[in-house]
Amino acid sequence: MWRIAIIDDERQVLQGMKRAIPWEEIDAEWVGEALNGEDGLELIRTAGPDIVITDIYMPVMNGLDMIEQLRKDGYNGKIIILSGYSDFEHARQALRHNVSDYVSKPISVPTLKSILDKVIQELMEEEEKRIKQDELQQKLMMYEPFIEKEWVKSAVAGTLDSSYKSGNRLPQPYRFWSETEHVVIGIDLIRDVRASELSLSDWNLFRFAISNIVSELAHEAFPGAEYTELHSTRAVLLIHPEAGSSKQLLEKKLGDLGIRLIDCIKRYLKLVIHVGIGSIKEQWTEIPDSTEEAFRAIDLRDRRVVPAYDAYAYSEAMRQDQGTIVMRPAKFYFELAGAMKASQEALAQQLVTEYIDQLKKQSGIAPDYVQMLAGELWGIFAYCLYEVGMVLDDICPNDQIAKEMVGLTKPEELAEWLRAKISVICSSRQWKGNSKHRQAVDFMTQYIHEHYADEMTLADLADKVYISRNHLSIIFKNMTGETFNTYLTRVRIEKARELLLERNMLVYEVAERVGYKNVPYFSTLFKKFTGMNPTELIK
Repeated sequence: MWRIAIIDDERQVLQGMKRAIPWEEIDAEWVGEALNGEDGLELIRTAGPDIVITDIYMPVMNGLDMIEQLRKDGYNGKIIILSGYSDFEHARQALRHNVSDYVSKPISVPTLKSILDKVIQELMEEEEKRIKQDELQQKLMMYEPFIEKEWVKSAVAGTLDSSYKSGNRLPQPYRFWSETEHVVIGIDLIRDVRASELSLSDWNLFRFAISNIVSELAHEAFPGAEYTELHSTRAVLLIHPEAGSSKQLLEKKLGDLGIRLIDCIKRYLKLVIHVGIGSIKEQWTEIPDSTEEAFRAIDLRDRRVVPAYDAYAYSEAMRQDQGTIVMRPAKFYFELAGAMKASQEALAQQLVTEYIDQLKKQSGIAPDYVQMLAGELWGIFAYCLYEVGMVLDDICPNDQIAKEMVGLTKPEELAEWLRAKISVICSSRQWKGNSKHRQAVDFMTQYIHEHYADEMTLADLADKVYISRNHLSIIFKNMTGETFNTYLTRVRIEKARELLLERNMLVYEVAERVGYKNVPYFSTLFKKFTGMNPTELIK
């Protein structure tokens, strides 16, 4: 309901206006009146009407002075001047103060209603615009954590816009980067038999579990550590040791963390990872160099942190080691994976061309190195497309791919082979979803992982990603292989299993912690997903 105040020094006019305005018809209400500009100013400040109807010539303070003060105060409501004098100068001043209309007395009821209808229509349009702006702001706030994570991922992979580096600009949450040193720990999940047999939904859960384990262990040793996935089986930990830390002690601390990561992921998830530790960098703009070094250490497997563990530390000697390619494969892999997930064929082809052109400039490219690259890139294709619900083996059987790779001996042959496969994949009818849908599902899975204990429905998340509930249900099932409710339950049960193994809480406490108030129902679900009762797990 719109609120209207009337300011006029003639009581007869005030009463006549109150009777003439069709309040119910225009969905408005009277909120007060005043006989001069000074009282009117106080009334408007107190009542905050949407519309003010005022005279100009009034005692104590005239209408124009009152309007000028209101605008200085920040009042943005609509103002209609109803004056007994047709004065051009007054009209000009009124326009300067953003007055909606200037009308001479007397005024007919139809004219008054027409003016009010016009002003109310303006208010409705402004309100609609404000609501849209609020929704946009809420959406930006909702996505802000994910935008920040993408920024960190780009900073690690070396894909940030050049303006960040040239201006040394850092977003507010990362200003501390300019005061610390930096080192990257690369994590490579080995595609062994167990990892290869994971379903899409299991793969998403294991990614979540790996993230939790790595982040928890890292924060014990380095509180400011940041974990981010790059693509397929590769992720990184970005460590920010304090500047001036003992290099020897820091290297030992990083090595110990790498060993703990390998042990814990093998113990709790039965998965194998290799760890690489890049060199320490003083400037945050050098972080991508540490990323490249971390994964180069894994690839060369030369300098183990300790015997019997696949944790490797980078050394400067590796830079010239036996024709090692001094390039940025981590950045290339990251960008290519993103292009394939979004089915951006032209971009993927361009990235391959640029990379192979750089590769051809290097000397001593052995056939086994070319074949190794082919295997790495095919693995990236397989896993990143798996994440969007596409099984690559259905398009290109593994047996066929293995035979083709054996015949690749030169960079030019690798380029031709990759281009052909990219075209086949991107034109395949099996491609499911687009980048917008992928972003929506990524947001949903991340939201579930962070808010699993809260009550939530598919309708709630549909409102957050601006997609209809029924459509979102189909998209989510296509890209994860599970319904929304099943996925949510699996995340909750996985977290419950972790809490129970810690043996710090009773079963009913764990149930409540993961979002279940009904303990028998929780126990039933737990057995369904894990094959045992909660009490059996903690015996």
